[in-house]
Amino acid sequence: MSSGIIAVIVVVVILILAALAAAAVTARRRRLREQFGPEYDRVVGERNSRLRAEAELTERERRVRKLDIRPLSDDARARYSADWLAVQERFVDSPQSAVADAYELVVAVLRERGYPVDDDDQMLSDLSVEHARTIGEFRSARDITAKTATGAPATEDLRQAMIHYRALFTDLLGAAAPAGASDGQASSEEGKRDDVTA
Repeated sequence: MSSGIIAVIVVVVILILAALAAAAVTARRRRLREQFGPEYDRVVGERNSRLRAEAELTERERRVRKLDIRPLSDDARARYSADWLAVQERFVDSPQSAVADAYELVVAVLRERGYPVDDDDQMLSDLSVEHARTIGEFRSARDITAKTATGAPATEDLRQAMIHYRALFTDLLGAAAPAGASDGQASSEEGKRDDVTA
């Protein structure tokens, strides 16, 4: 075989390997974007690099695979749904404490499902793997809660925090939304009230 033919074969093999590598990167990127949704874009923006963001998201997947995440039993789901309704009812008389209770209830569900809850940032990262569609809701609720801790919160802000907590709570329960917590929409009469049962 002449050296020219060998060179052509080497170039073809290199091109094939490069095409396979590019296809693998593209498939990985597509899979991560589909799995993490808005969280993918948020992490890319924070890291200022797709490759670093994708490496972080892949590491999150590896970490969560090692955890003992489990669904709730039917009894636990019913108990937590009842607890949520009680928190939601307290919102009318004490919105700020109801929002704090909603956060604690979400953390209790996380703990029972097997998520580590000691480190807030790690908890958010772990949640993003299986609950990427609602993790933004949780972040928004926490942001509102943090802002309201420094001053007199507006009831509407607290209502929004409850709605955000409810989105993740419902997702974590793994079943239909708790009774009275359907879609956050209210009739015109209900919309005038300060509670979140709408």
